Amino acid sequence: MIFAGLVALLAPMGSARAQTQPAASQNTTPGSNILTARQLDPNQKMLVTADQLEYDYQKDTVSAVGNVQIYYDGSTLEARRVVLDRKANTLRAEGNARLKDKDGKIVTADTLQLTQDFKQGFIDSLRLDTPDNTHFAAVRADRTDGNITVFQNGIYTACEPCKDDPSKPPLWQIKAKKIIHNDDEKMVYYEDAWVEFFGMPVAYFPYMSSPDPTVKRKTGFLMPEFFSSSQIGYGVAVPFFWNIAPDRDLTLTPAFLTQQGVLMQGEWRQRLINGSYTIRAAGIVQQNPQDFITTSNGITEVLPGYRQDRGAVESSGAFALNKFWTFGWDATVASDRTFLRDYNLIPDTTTTKTSTVYLTGQGDRSYFDLRGLYFLGLGVTDDQARQPVVGTLNYDKVFNNALWGGEAGFKVNLTSLTRQQADFIGTSELTSAIGSVGVPTGACTLWSPNAKECLLRGAPGDYTRLSGDVYWKKTITDPLGQQWTPFVTARVDVASVNTSYLPASYQFGPTFPGQNPLQSGSDDLIRAMPAVGLDYKYPFISAESWGTQTIEPRAQVIIRPNESNIGKFPNEDAQSLVFDDTNLFEVNKYSGYDRVEGGSRLNLGVTYTAAINGAGLFTAVVGQSYNLFGKNSYAYGDMANTGLESGLETSASDYIAKFGYSPTKYLEFVTRFRFDEQNFSMQRFELQARAEIDRFNIAVTYGRYEAQPLLGYYDPREGIYTNASYKLNDNWAVRGAIRYDFAAGEVDYTLVGLSYIDDCFTLALNYISDYTLNGPNAPPVTKVMFRIGLRTLGEGGFSTSFGSESSN
Repeated sequence: MIFAGLVALLAPMGSARAQTQPAASQNTTPGSNILTARQLDPNQKMLVTADQLEYDYQKDTVSAVGNVQIYYDGSTLEARRVVLDRKANTLRAEGNARLKDKDGKIVTADTLQLTQDFKQGFIDSLRLDTPDNTHFAAVRADRTDGNITVFQNGIYTACEPCKDDPSKPPLWQIKAKKIIHNDDEKMVYYEDAWVEFFGMPVAYFPYMSSPDPTVKRKTGFLMPEFFSSSQIGYGVAVPFFWNIAPDRDLTLTPAFLTQQGVLMQGEWRQRLINGSYTIRAAGIVQQNPQDFITTSNGITEVLPGYRQDRGAVESSGAFALNKFWTFGWDATVASDRTFLRDYNLIPDTTTTKTSTVYLTGQGDRSYFDLRGLYFLGLGVTDDQARQPVVGTLNYDKVFNNALWGGEAGFKVNLTSLTRQQADFIGTSELTSAIGSVGVPTGACTLWSPNAKECLLRGAPGDYTRLSGDVYWKKTITDPLGQQWTPFVTARVDVASVNTSYLPASYQFGPTFPGQNPLQSGSDDLIRAMPAVGLDYKYPFISAESWGTQTIEPRAQVIIRPNESNIGKFPNEDAQSLVFDDTNLFEVNKYSGYDRVEGGSRLNLGVTYTAAINGAGLFTAVVGQSYNLFGKNSYAYGDMANTGLESGLETSASDYIAKFGYSPTKYLEFVTRFRFDEQNFSMQRFELQARAEIDRFNIAVTYGRYEAQPLLGYYDPREGIYTNASYKLNDNWAVRGAIRYDFAAGEVDYTLVGLSYIDDCFTLALNYISDYTLNGPNAPPVTKVMFRIGLRTLGEGGFSTSFGSESSN
């Protein structure tokens, strides 16, 4: 029943007056400010329901008894009994008291008592559940000054209780003699605290603090990071986060190292109206630089870390100038090439930091990209003088209106780069890397290189090239279903080349047939490559009782002149060339602009697809390319020998094939082949397979490649890489990866990992051993990394390196 009369009897209570007159603005709903202080709506009414109402005139109390519910301004108080003590000016809820505030917080307690203005009170056997799924519990809670709540013998966790057994301890919790919540500061303080996992104490803190669970950003200390290596010793980093304003913050992280002193790190972040930027810096005055001198097998080596002052500055940002244009940057400057790796400031697999500043624009049918690039090699054998500084401009445009019923457009590329020293690699099987700069031995030497034993992967000096490419194409389908696509392209390249000194032994020494090494000196170059062609397809589709199959023969003929100035243009962006099904029908099979395919060519291929009922999908592609007449570009090498031994250098190319089979969407096999056009010997073979079986995932990549001595590969290469993961249950998972080099007869990469994730806790433990990061004949980079994350409290971890990360 509804006791409207109770409201009048509660009149001395400020909140109860809402029924008869506006409440003062400082008054609050009973108990609603236990953890938060909010302003109530004075126009709201209070409604009280109970089974019966009891008056005690001698004690001057009024009690609502039995299924009591009090509603006020979105808050609800429920209890078996609610007692108003008019003398003491308090309100007391007894028996499974439950207070749900307007913002979603829920307080449950055996008894709940508050004073008239609710600034002081206590809650016995309290439990508080917040809307963001965090939970407090305590034997007693006291509230003072309207903003501080003290939980005696309190417990805090962000984990949900076990549904099957609520009495079971949560995955993690903090037990403290006192948990103090300061509502004004939005902070929670823990005194004499233990961190427990599965009910077992694992860490003790005499004092610790964390932001209020409702706070997303709060000034204070973050979880520490622990790490170690043979050169820096043991270290602990203690980040301090300063929430300066809603749009900016600063994180200062001093790292204390047993062997090298204090590494200071800082990160500034700021968000503006149209974007954001970040500045990160780290620096140290090393106490023991000699730890970066190593001795192995009687050979002493001075590593890049052998210096007193070391540091780095990194910055990134992106800003939307309008809905079409974006400006941004990502830059790194370091005192030496191994600083970031030595002090665990980058992922272990990062071997190069690319600094860039860019301006991009995106239209409906156009794209613009202007950027500058600077490459910082992070390995011991990297020589910064061999790294280029590059500027590029790319603009692509597809015309809005059809031209002669077909698609037309153009592309523009401007590239300008400079490099201080030539970047040679050896093609001799005797070549190896020694010392701190990777000096080749054997026939290829930096002081006397020759074009037979050395490849020039990077030309010294300045190089600027402007390329423009226009195209038109139109697809016509005749009544028989044949598809005819005539096309026209025209490309012009102009370049200014200023090649610095190249040794005479390279320019005038022995060369391979067809090779034209780059010459020293300055030159202005121009070349044009017009082309006309026809692409023909004729798909045949057959529907059978067992499924559907499609056979599509395809032919492409291209008529164009010979490539000019081969070798005079430095080849910086077109050194990667793998002939397979992905570029069989490309008009220009080179990967960049520095080379352009010339000579007339015929490309032939057949694609087959079969969708088999109940047995999956099978695909196959076979093809070959023919140089019809004119100079075959792929038979003429440049400074990097690109094109030679690619399978395209002969009049009739090698055969390429791809076969794929997917019995279900969870299982797939893909193989690629390249066979010699004369004796059908296999030149390249790749196998990729993936499977998803219930909780198990696996992916396998296998490759075998014949020797290509003109490209620096004197021996066949063969290897396999496998990575797999298995979900032990909904939370736990294990994963692993391994790479085996058949040519070397050894495993050169391993990874073993264990992870756990749920709504309140994350854990990751990884072991990695990589023999490839430091180059040949170098010890592996071996690391153990451990990280945990506690929701609302933060994330921390530990990493340690075994052996030298940067010795060679």
